[in-house]
Amino acid sequence: MTLNLFFRRRLILYFQTIFLFFFVAQSQELISTGSWHGTKDSNFQLFINRVNSAPAQDRTAIVDSFMLAVPSFPFIEDPVAHFIYRGNVTSVNVPGDANGWSSSGYPMIKLSTTDFWYTSQVFESDARLDYKFILNGSSWILDPRNPHIVSGGYGPNSELAMPQYVQPWEIQYRSAIPYGRTEAKTIYSNFRSVNYSVTIYLPPGYDAASESYPTVYFQDGSEYISLGKTVNVIDNLIDSLKIQPVIGVFVTPTNRNEEYAGTTRTQYQQFFAYELVHFIDSVYRTLTSPQYRAVMGDSYGGNISALISYNHPDLFGNCGLHSGAFQSNGYEAFNLIVNGVNKKDSIKYFSVWGTYESPLTQNMRSFRDSLINQGYDFTWQERHEGHSWGLWRATTDLILQSFFPLITDVKDGAELPQQIKLYQNYPNPFNPTTNLGFRIVDFGFVSLKIFDLLGREVTTLVNETKQPGEYKVRWNAEEVASGVYLYRLQSGSISVTKKLVMVR
Repeated sequence: MTLNLFFRRRLILYFQTIFLFFFVAQSQELISTGSWHGTKDSNFQLFINRVNSAPAQDRTAIVDSFMLAVPSFPFIEDPVAHFIYRGNVTSVNVPGDANGWSSSGYPMIKLSTTDFWYTSQVFESDARLDYKFILNGSSWILDPRNPHIVSGGYGPNSELAMPQYVQPWEIQYRSAIPYGRTEAKTIYSNFRSVNYSVTIYLPPGYDAASESYPTVYFQDGSEYISLGKTVNVIDNLIDSLKIQPVIGVFVTPTNRNEEYAGTTRTQYQQFFAYELVHFIDSVYRTLTSPQYRAVMGDSYGGNISALISYNHPDLFGNCGLHSGAFQSNGYEAFNLIVNGVNKKDSIKYFSVWGTYESPLTQNMRSFRDSLINQGYDFTWQERHEGHSWGLWRATTDLILQSFFPLITDVKDGAELPQQIKLYQNYPNPFNPTTNLGFRIVDFGFVSLKIFDLLGREVTTLVNETKQPGEYKVRWNAEEVASGVYLYRLQSGSISVTKKLVMVR
């Protein structure tokens, strides 16, 4: 080959790869706007065809250009996710939620004369799944090109999030909001003859307040905190006025499988019912009616939570099940609740599970159908996910909102400027006085009241008939505890609520 011919060939290849780069980049815009759908002629398939039809010496350059053009990995052409690996290995497999974490997983295909490996799989547009790569049949690694990682009970996994999946905002720590505090306790059980490590979450303003609170008991307590980000979830839900302030009790097991589903499950239930609840109620300001207590857990933790609530409905009126694993002891918990005494007036359920959890998926569907048919208050959500903390951490908020919604008869953030206007108080936070302003456009009776987060009235600032106009009221909160409060303006049938913070 002459020198001129060589440079001409390289120039042609250069423009071909630049075209490929542009083509893939353009396709991403079409994908993001919904103007293009994955087909047999997808951009990825065009790339594969281009490589396979190119001379061997040109293939690596084409692959390099494609890798530069891909915006993120896995490369998604909804509803197809293309898993990609580059390296000099003999085999690559993709185990994960979607295939039961089988070591054979999804086998990747290697493009001849390159180090490019791939497999293309179809998923639901809102699916979220954990996965890893296995190299040479033995080395399990994270996807080196995917920065999105989800921690799990067996370590971190790479995350595939399809385009319509919405990431959970509530798991993030936000320094600008009031947040609760935690304290560690060690509780000895005579029934189990062991010590349990328990972390107690106390909501914002607990120390300065005098009211009592609902309580949520979590199995796998340390994992609900570290992997489920539940303290962040509770803080964010309280701040967003989505739940009442609650006390969280995070219990770490000493022998998880035995206590949740094995030979010591009975003694563990006794510890919970006769020792733990008594201790918490004696040390902290709790609401002791069963409708103000919830117990919840993941997998086997769901199994023991179901047993505890069913056997002790006088203590726990709410049961949260994150992918409840009922298969132990011949489906003991499942059969007890489905076929036993109907306790529909005593226990409220909220259950979450994934479609990639077979056979658990079928079990939870059957459990749901049976209890709904028996008249239980049973709320549920099925997602296109697997058996993982990625699913559970993103749905704890749903369970808490179902059990302990904020008690108020007004809509958070409602604003009807044509009829009434409620301004944000200033200063906020404040100590001990703040100004509250409002506007009304119709003659009529007006009330402006302060409530705590449990919906209890603290004081009334305005309670009289007023002419249309702008008004300002000053509140001196010297006699109340630090914390978050609500102030509600009502004129006729219209009401608006906002939040204020008293800080000493």
